[in-house]
Amino acid sequence: MAEPEHTPDGHFVVINGRRRRASDPEIPSEQAARLRSLLMAARRDVGAALRAQDTEAERDARARVHRAKIALGERGTPWWEQTPGQRRQRWQDGLDALAPPST
Repeated sequence: MAEPEHTPDGHFVVINGRRRRASDPEIPSEQAARLRSLLMAARRDVGAALRAQDTEAERDARARVHRAKIALGERGTPWWEQTPGQRRQRWQDGLDALAPPST
């Protein structure tokens, strides 16, 4: 799969001719990978809920997708308009909300 094309300012990626907000490049790679993993799990859960016609599970899964995308900087306040502290707080809050507690 080809790497998506970024706009010159780096704020967006162009996929199939559509411009989408890029993930925050300042998220440390380990945390960004964890957030992407949580995002993909939530997306799989949306599909499973749709197949099961479980509206409550679908609502929960879609909320987790939204939360992960906010944490990655793809939704909400644009990451390039946030201070470094606000950016760190955004992705850390997302991990705290989405990641299961460690035992």
